[in-house]
Amino acid sequence: VAQRFKDGKGIIVNTFAELEPFALRSFSDDHRIPPVYPVGPVLHLKGQPHPEINQDQLDKIMKWLDEQPQSSVVFLCFGSFGSFSPPQVKEIALGIEQSGIKFLWSMRFPGSPSNQFTNPEDVLPEGFLERIEGRGIMCGWAPQVEVLAHKAIGGFVSHCGWNSILESLWYGVPIVTFPIYAEQQLNAFRMVRELGLSVELKLDYRVGGDLVTADEIAKSVICVMQSDSE
Repeated sequence: VAQRFKDGKGIIVNTFAELEPFALRSFSDDHRIPPVYPVGPVLHLKGQPHPEINQDQLDKIMKWLDEQPQSSVVFLCFGSFGSFSPPQVKEIALGIEQSGIKFLWSMRFPGSPSNQFTNPEDVLPEGFLERIEGRGIMCGWAPQVEVLAHKAIGGFVSHCGWNSILESLWYGVPIVTFPIYAEQQLNAFRMVRELGLSVELKLDYRVGGDLVTADEIAKSVICVMQSDSE
C-alpha cells in the first residue's frame, strides 16, 4: 500500500499540524511524496449508536455521572476489540480499588459475543463489586464521546487508538496510556514522550506478556486525576 502513495494526487490524514509537526514536515520535505493534507480532528461528536446497548443502561451511566463532582471520575475503555486476560483484569480491578478514585469501566471479554460484557464476577477479585459499590460502575459498552464530554470525567485510561486520542484532546481529558495492538504503542509513545500530554502506564504492553501490576495502575490513575499534576 505504501508503495502506491506516490501515485496519488494527495494524501488526506485525520490529524492536525500542531499535533504532529515533525511527521508532517518530513513528508513535505520529500518531493517524491504527494502533498499531505492534515484535515483533522475529524470526530463524531454526537457519538455512534450501538445496536446492543439498551436505553436503561445508557440512562444509568449518564445519571450516575451527573451525580458526581466535576473531574472526579476516571474512565477506563480499551476500544471495540480491546480485552485482557483474567489475571490482568484482576490487577486492573485491584489497582482501581487501591487508587480510591471513582471510576466508569467499560470491560470486554475475549471470545464473548461482540466482545460484550458477560458476568464480571467470573474474573474480578472476590468481593470487588461489593467493596466498590457506589464508587464505580462497570459496563460492557459505554458511549465514549458522551462520557469524555461529561464534566465528571477527569482522566481516561485508554488503549490509545487514534480516535480515542483525538476525542480526549478535543474534550481536554488527559490519558493514561495502556496500548494493546496495532499502532497504539506508537500513539502512546507520541503522547507521553513527544508531547507530554499523557501519563505513562505502559508504552509496550502486549496481551499475554508481563502483567501490569495493581500498584502501577493505582499510581498512574492517581497521577492523572491530580489537578496540579504536570
